[in-house]
Amino acid sequence: MEKNMAKPVQQRLWEIDAIRGTALLLMIAYHLLYDLKEFYNVNIAYNQGLYFIIGKTAAILFILIAGVSSTFSKKNTRRAFKLIAWGYVIYIVMYLVVPGSNIVFGILQFLGVCLLLYPVFNNFSPYWLAAIGTIIILAGDAASQLPVSHNWLAPLGLMGPDFYSVDYFPLIPWFGVFLWGISIRKLVYKQNSSLFATANRFLKPVAAVGKHTLIIYLIHQPLIMAALYVIFHHI
Repeated sequence: MEKNMAKPVQQRLWEIDAIRGTALLLMIAYHLLYDLKEFYNVNIAYNQGLYFIIGKTAAILFILIAGVSSTFSKKNTRRAFKLIAWGYVIYIVMYLVVPGSNIVFGILQFLGVCLLLYPVFNNFSPYWLAAIGTIIILAGDAASQLPVSHNWLAPLGLMGPDFYSVDYFPLIPWFGVFLWGISIRKLVYKQNSSLFATANRFLKPVAAVGKHTLIIYLIHQPLIMAALYVIFHHI
């Protein structure tokens, strides 16, 4: 009898895709609120109350799941440079389309650098990862208050007095959340398999979104801006 020499294919963890999809949908909702306020002067306090919670929850979930997912990937370096490159593309496009906007170390550059740093922390125990991550998170407020005369260290969270960025995720404190994600993977997914048998019919569409986060992230702002332009100028 002929033996099957094919290597087993690692299945995707649907709940990871579902959480990533949820984070992306929350991020899109927050960006819609931001665009309505900043470009059309709609009275929305997007940095307060529930709206603020939506934005922070989206960011935390997105980065946390990125940490979890990094441990399953064998192509982190290639993914890292791809994310960094797309981050610079967005910077250039926003600079040309929306003069005055500035994206310094946005979410894509941040995630790219996290993936490049991943090998340094890969062999740490989950408890050390959680401890180091907590220290980095707690250091965030202190780093932002340090007097710095330039912006060269902005990726670390050390900003000069004139620093401005509409999308900014410095390593301190956000890399701590990424390390939490790696820790969670080591503690919860030791068997490299889903914790739940299958997604229900309500979560399957969200998980499908989570499988295509990069392309959806790249196109969602142009689509939102186009839709708002049509609504406010032609209706």
